[in-house]
Amino acid sequence: MADQDRSEHRTQSPASFLNYTPVPLAFGTSGLRGLVKDITDLEAYINVKGTLRYLLAMGDIRAKSTVVIAGDLRPSTDRIMRASIQAVIDLGLLVENSGRIPTPALVFHAISNRRAGLMVTGSHIPFDRNGIKINKSIGEVLKSDEPGIIAEVERVRAEEYSCTATTSAFDASGMLKHGPELPTLDHAAEDAYVTRYLNCFPRGGLSGMRVLVYQHSAVGRDILARVLRDLGAEVVTVGRSDTFIPIDTENITDEQLDRLQEFVDAVEADGSAAHAIVSTDGDSDRPLLTAVLPTGSAMPNGKRVRFLPGDLLGIVVAEYLRADAAAVPISANDAVERRLRKENILLEKTKIGSPYVISALDELRGSGKFQRVVGWEANGGFLTGSDIEVGESKLVALPTRDAILPILANLFAAARQGISLSLLWDRLPARLGRAGSIIFP
Repeated sequence: MADQDRSEHRTQSPASFLNYTPVPLAFGTSGLRGLVKDITDLEAYINVKGTLRYLLAMGDIRAKSTVVIAGDLRPSTDRIMRASIQAVIDLGLLVENSGRIPTPALVFHAISNRRAGLMVTGSHIPFDRNGIKINKSIGEVLKSDEPGIIAEVERVRAEEYSCTATTSAFDASGMLKHGPELPTLDHAAEDAYVTRYLNCFPRGGLSGMRVLVYQHSAVGRDILARVLRDLGAEVVTVGRSDTFIPIDTENITDEQLDRLQEFVDAVEADGSAAHAIVSTDGDSDRPLLTAVLPTGSAMPNGKRVRFLPGDLLGIVVAEYLRADAAAVPISANDAVERRLRKENILLEKTKIGSPYVISALDELRGSGKFQRVVGWEANGGFLTGSDIEVGESKLVALPTRDAILPILANLFAAARQGISLSLLWDRLPARLGRAGSIIFP
């Protein structure tokens, strides 16, 4: 549909029965995002129904297909999941409720079973915001899909706005008059995600390593602790919160590092040393990993916790997986280019955003020249664009951001060499960088 047509749809008058002015959701670098107050049931319904209609029209899914649905731990997620489920039901599709699991767990299960997936999450942004991320049965929605999705969304919007107060399923505030209950929880997605790592990393490989898992409000907090324990680490959970805490792994503040240091001090009070602190953002697709320096050592800031940015974490993962081709956004630290050139790993630079990285992975794999294709972003989210042999097992491709793989690969790389995480990182190119973010209302 032409840009002019889309613009006309976007400026159409809202339904006469609404007592507010709707604010349409917009695509960000990955998925739809908006303020919770603007993500009414009606807005969520319109966007989900329109997107799934697009997937039906392009043949990605079929009538009576199953859509896998999950969400993060934000207060608004439950309601948005219900509105999304109503859209799925009204299209004659089936729902699999995977509950509160990481985005990569949802995507892995969905594409492994050739199903569309829907994740309600605002990722790392504050709790007054949320979002909806829908993946195709073959992977993430790409930038090339967005025009078609927008066109279908606006058709659904026109249909819903043409209803009256009597005929609409929504009340004047845009909320469902009679919303569906969440279906029975299905653990298949969570179990498949955990098995992915337990099959590819040696049991007991982290024996002797004491790892603090900063749980805060990350949706994958228990899964991460479970995987580390099963792989031999001594796990100590800290900082669990019932209140949503936004963690942006691209913008770790001094205050957050102080908090991590406090966890270390408290845990080491019994005389046992900690070796690392790990965590993720809200939907657990971006890692947070800090090394803990030995007592008597410290970083220039006086702390014993050493944070490594995600773009540098990705270098270690690429080497651990013996990658032969990689894609990263142009925002990545130039240490990536320096190190990969030295290791003869082909590097493709992309625009910022996982859809661009995924498109590059598709091209690299499709060229037939590379067997071990990987990618990552400056936030640390790591993607595998091809199946990769790890030991005697196969790490099946997962072309979406993942947090657990980079955490495990760094810990195992250090364990394999018998050195600390900090020493492992000392061997990376010495490059400095600092990222920040501005959140607009």
